Order: sequence, then C-alpha cells, then structure tokens
Amino acid sequence: MTIKPLSDRVLIKMEEAEETTKSGILLAGSAKEKPQIADVIAVGPGGVVEGKEITMYVKKGDRVITSKYSGTEIKLDGEEYTIVRQSDILAVVE
Repeated sequence: MTIKPLSDRVLIKMEEAEETTKSGILLAGSAKEKPQIADVIAVGPGGVVEGKEITMYVKKGDRVITSKYSGTEIKLDGEEYTIVRQSDILAVVE
C-alpha cells in the first residue's frame, strides 16, 4: 500500500531518537527527545490552497527539519510516518 499526499502535504519518516547521550548515558524511553530531522517519502502536487498558489520546494529523498510537534502521525504496514504541511518544514538539510 502506498500513500500519496494531497495539496501542500508532505509524507515524512522521522529519524530514530538518540538512545544515548554524547557522554554515553543510556536514555529511558520517556527521556528521549522527539526527533526533528526526517526523510521525505512523498510530496503532494501543491496548487491552490486557501486561495494562494503553493509551489512545492521539497522533493522525495530530501532530509528536512520539521516543527517539533507538527503533523499527523500514521502507521502503515508496521512503519510510522508523519504527514505535515510544507509550511511546517523549517529547513532542508544538505
């Protein structure tokens, strides 16, 4: 099964949270920070959204930084994804 985002939506897969600190301390599940870097899996077509023309600037395969608690989390075929608006993407990591 595949997911095709609509409008200005972007399907991303978050990178795994760090298991240890830089000094080597193992973190408990509740102490891990939610990751903000993700891989773009699929991109919607853009177009007119709420009366404004939206051009999509991200593409499949980009690594991006998102707002910390943005988007809708979904689970498909045992994998966890997040669907966000392009405006919730803060930067592309190069």
